[in-house]
Amino acid sequence: MATELSPIDRAKYAASKRAVDLVENGMRVGLGTGSTAAWMVRCLAERVKKEGLSITCVPTSERTGELARELGLEVVTLEEAKWLDLTIDGTDEFDPELNLIKGGGGAHLREKVVATASDRMVVIADPGKEVAQLGAFPLPVEVLAFGLAATRALIEEMLVSLDVLGREVTLRMNGDKPFVTDEGNYVLDLHLGRIGNARQMALVLNQVPGVVENGLFVDICDQVIVGHPDGRVDIHGLSGGAQEGDPVEFGEPENIFADLGD
Repeated sequence: MATELSPIDRAKYAASKRAVDLVENGMRVGLGTGSTAAWMVRCLAERVKKEGLSITCVPTSERTGELARELGLEVVTLEEAKWLDLTIDGTDEFDPELNLIKGGGGAHLREKVVATASDRMVVIADPGKEVAQLGAFPLPVEVLAFGLAATRALIEEMLVSLDVLGREVTLRMNGDKPFVTDEGNYVLDLHLGRIGNARQMALVLNQVPGVVENGLFVDICDQVIVGHPDGRVDIHGLSGGAQEGDPVEFGEPENIFADLGD
């Protein structure tokens, strides 16, 4: 039950519930990846079922696509959709300029492609994702498996000249093997502590041979919806500051949310 969820899950539910109100009949919608995005997919499926909306969805990962199909949403590829009206996704961090760090789930390559192929990107988050400056969350960088050691060395060398607090680079693992993305690549996590210039960092990283994409989303997000455990919702826009949105009421949820209390 929503009333029995942890405070963090109640916050995610509130943000997701408010975000899916932005979806209109006939839209092509990008679906993000991660724990918060999973709440959003559930809320969207509930609304589609109740209101009979006709929408098509483009998932940013295989696991999001599987969830969407299980819930009865129409799923197509980005090639089939061509362009999207709206993408709703989560984030690992966001700053006052709505720059993001994404990729904690390893889907930031597809997430960035889908977000930039949309008229609008809306991010949903709990209050803990808001930061004054990006960098406390490790920055994911998707890299080719070929030449991994050389790519890692080049990144470590590049970091010396940039405004960061830390320079540790680790290979993301899945048990005793490297984590592999949906595109068959590896992920290097950059433990930077603070990123002084996110735009510069994003541009320089993508110049390193072997780097496929980084988890910095700069000038891509249009709005961040932050949910609170009590149902309050704050809406952050590009103009700065936050406005309070209509609160979300926690009633008896549908069975569709029964397995999301983890």
